[in-house]
Amino acid sequence: MNRFLLLGLGLASLMATPAMAVAATAAAKAAASESAPVGRLSAAQVVDRNVAARGGLQAWRAVSSMSMSGKIDVGGKQETLLPFVMTMKRPHKSRFELRFQEQTAVQVYDGAQGWKVRPFLGRNEVEPYTPAEAKAAAAWTELDGALIDYAAKGTIVELQGMEAVEGHNAYKLKLTLKDHVERHLWIDAKTFLELKIDGEPRKLDGRMHNVAIYYRDYRTENGLTLPYVLETVVTGAKASHKISIQHVTVNPPTTDAMFAKPQLALAKTPSQ
Repeated sequence: MNRFLLLGLGLASLMATPAMAVAATAAAKAAASESAPVGRLSAAQVVDRNVAARGGLQAWRAVSSMSMSGKIDVGGKQETLLPFVMTMKRPHKSRFELRFQEQTAVQVYDGAQGWKVRPFLGRNEVEPYTPAEAKAAAAWTELDGALIDYAAKGTIVELQGMEAVEGHNAYKLKLTLKDHVERHLWIDAKTFLELKIDGEPRKLDGRMHNVAIYYRDYRTENGLTLPYVLETVVTGAKASHKISIQHVTVNPPTTDAMFAKPQLALAKTPSQ
């Protein structure tokens, strides 16, 4: 089950949680690109429309923290849904809690180091992230996603054409992150919201398998438009796994202590 806890590491970058209003600057850029035919947009124009659809650049910059809760499908012979809470804070902090059989598993990342506690595996000690987990956290723990302020993050975005994703015509973007890792992101040509993104490859049966995360069930609530379902599909695996978001809070009160090395007493306390 520990492999499903790793979903928490990527949850902040897969989210497309917009802020409360479209900023004037982002709206102006999107309006300026309206004159370009849909099939001839540049990578920059696709990004501008995506940012506007998600709430606008300035509104996103006003988000300093975010929390979300819901249920995660952990698989098994019968569908098992476990409650989780994910909290993020700029610039690069995250905390993920998962409840199972009256126990709470915790993994936190303080922006440089990560730790985890997994009592349902009989591991009641605080363990550091593995090198692979730390690398994944550093690459993906972004509160605002891949395209907001992408240049400032050191990401290069290129347009690689159009592809169909589950019946939707989509722009295929190639993202080259600052550590030279490459990912692909598909943007709906109609709504300009994310449809799909490459996930971190996983090793199964001694071989590496490609991973894709699909964004589904977009809703608008209190001015926010975001996917309430994220489905992870591993090439060659029989079943996919879903994260269902039920509640999202923008700018909840947070302290740096929430993202520090866990104390076992805290790890065993149910989330409030």
